[in-house]
Amino acid sequence: MTKNSIAVIGAGKWGQALHFALSQKQECLITSRTKKDIRNFVDLDTALNCEYLVIAIPAQQIKQWLRDNFVYKNQKILVASKGIEASSGQFLNEIYEEFVPSKNIGFISGPSFAAEVIKGLPAAIVINSKSKKLYNEFEPFFPNFLKVYYSKDVIGAEVSGAYKNVLAIASGICAGLNLGNNARASLISRGLVEMQRFGKHFGAKKSSFIGLSGAGDLFLTASSTLSRNYRVGLGLAQGKSIEEILEELGEVAEGVMTAEAINKLSQKHQIYTPIAKEVKLILDGKNPLDSLKDLLSSNQ
Repeated sequence: MTKNSIAVIGAGKWGQALHFALSQKQECLITSRTKKDIRNFVDLDTALNCEYLVIAIPAQQIKQWLRDNFVYKNQKILVASKGIEASSGQFLNEIYEEFVPSKNIGFISGPSFAAEVIKGLPAAIVINSKSKKLYNEFEPFFPNFLKVYYSKDVIGAEVSGAYKNVLAIASGICAGLNLGNNARASLISRGLVEMQRFGKHFGAKKSSFIGLSGAGDLFLTASSTLSRNYRVGLGLAQGKSIEEILEELGEVAEGVMTAEAINKLSQKHQIYTPIAKEVKLILDGKNPLDSLKDLLSSNQ
């Protein structure tokens, strides 16, 4: 293993943005399944030999990727994915801890569009880890335009990062139906309450949902066409099928599968999540206007 070296695994837009940011202060390698014309692009084996890894692989692919490719050599890992595995209902920290000790894993959260990070625009993010030492090791890698905070509330960051994508779909639907700013503000604020209720069940701290990881990332993702999940919602409001929308996007929209995962967990644990439920029903073909009526008629 090459000491003090760092690599990004996954060269989607977020992976490329993180590679750009991390390359400002030191050499940063990057790899992906498909060869790309990016500076310091290397093969997977070379990347995995680095001491520090930033993994930006879509959430639904992570478990299989780890099984097929990862050999633990005491690397320190920062997870840049956001989501819940739909097939199992597992949070990403549960998946990673099957392969890596929790002291060597951290999770990035906070409002950070890739398109702005790759331009060097200022942002604030959070490294969430059970180990403050891991934060102290990763923080110096980041450039001055990214303010990096620490939190030990891993599950709070996980829930926030996953749930906000589902709420962004709902917000896009609201905007696409031209329901107005009042409706969208109401939806987002009630979504925040719902997200906090869901997270509390799994032991998340309330403070995480009013900080960068929760409200910060939610307000960003649910309010801009730079958000893929928001654009999914716009497409659904126009009557497009999810298959058609995703083909037009040409990218992964994590909220689609996360909506399924959240609904599975909500039913299993009897958690009241009306907005996530309606998003899942709309993805399955329900008319968005019928979902609106059902949400408005709810007495909770």
